[in-house]
Amino acid sequence: MPELRLLIFDRNYSSWSMRAGLALRLTGARFEEVAYQTADADTQAALKRRSPSGLFPVLEHGDLRVWDSLAIIEYLAELFPAAGLWPSDATARAAARAISAEMHSGFPSIRQQMPMNIRARYPRFPRPPELTPQIERLRAAWRDCRRRPGQDGPYLFGAFGAADCIYAPMVMRMRTYDVELDPICEAYVRAVEAHPAVADWVGQAQVEPYSNDRYDLITRGG
Repeated sequence: MPELRLLIFDRNYSSWSMRAGLALRLTGARFEEVAYQTADADTQAALKRRSPSGLFPVLEHGDLRVWDSLAIIEYLAELFPAAGLWPSDATARAAARAISAEMHSGFPSIRQQMPMNIRARYPRFPRPPELTPQIERLRAAWRDCRRRPGQDGPYLFGAFGAADCIYAPMVMRMRTYDVELDPICEAYVRAVEAHPAVADWVGQAQVEPYSNDRYDLITRGG
C-alpha cells in the first residue's frame, strides 16, 4: 500500500487538522504526519501549492490527494473498514453523519470567538450572548447521542469513532474557555481527553514551538 502522509498546519490551533489526525490514528495504519506551522508568507505560498484548496489538512496516499477533514475521514473509513470509524448500525450511522455534518458547517460564533487553543486556559472566559444558544446546542447534541439505546462505550455512539474525531476540537474548547458542563457532557469530555489518540495529539500540541497572537486571547481571559 502506498504511504499515507497527512499534511497539517499545526496541532495546537488547527481544529480541522486534529479531526483528520485523530481519524488516521484510529485506523492503526502506518503514516507520516507533517506540520507546516509558519508565519513566513513565502513558505506558506509554497506549502499551499500542495493543497488543491490552499488549505490544510491534506491526506496524500500515493498520487492521490484528499483535502477537507470530512472527506479525509470518509476516505479512511472506506480504506480501513475494520477501523469502524462509523457505527455499524445504519440508524446510528445516519445520526453520526448528521451531527458530523452539523459540526462541519455550524457553530460559527464558537469557531470565531472561541478558537481552538489546546495549550491555553481562560478561567471565567466572558461569553457574549450569541454564544449561549450554540453552546447549549452542542451540549444537547452530546446528551442526545449519549442517551441513545444500545450504547456500549463512553463516546457519542459507544466506541470512539468519526463523530468523536469531528467533535474533539469542541472538547478542547470546553476546557480552554471554562465552559460549564452537565454530568453527561462532563463524562463525555473526560472520556475523549483520556482516549490514546487524543492524548497523543494533545501531548504533541503542548510542546510545539509555534504560537499565534491571533488565537492567544490573553486579554480576553480572566
